[in-house]
Amino acid sequence: MLPEAIELVIVTPTRQLLRTRVREVTLPGANGYLGVLPGHAPLMTELGIGELTFLGAAQSEPISVVRGFAEVLPDRVTVLAETAELAAEIDLERAEAAKARAEKRLAAGDPNIDWDRVSVALQRALIRIQVARKYRGVPANSR
Repeated sequence: MLPEAIELVIVTPTRQLLRTRVREVTLPGANGYLGVLPGHAPLMTELGIGELTFLGAAQSEPISVVRGFAEVLPDRVTVLAETAELAAEIDLERAEAAKARAEKRLAAGDPNIDWDRVSVALQRALIRIQVARKYRGVPANSR
């Protein structure tokens, strides 16, 4: 018999962000999003940059996740992320400033720029903005 819920644990190098029981988890894999339900086959996956969502818990706000790994077991999903933030914790103005800085560096055309680092900074800023706006009910095209 399959379990009715799974435990979701989200950990970063600095803290345990979340530990709760949920009915469903959607997380950003390196090659696309992955949905997990109770009883899922065990697997390990690399995380990309994106929005992690879950259903069935009292607290169900979206979470921005930047790289890492996830372990999926039939009764638990453990996310080990480089960074992860609850939508309510995201400083939208700071994220928009980071986006502007990254876009400016990319547009400058400096041959000495670390393209990978700036590209990740831009992706991180964009997902933080998306998650924060979604949580706050701000239209995506505002600003």
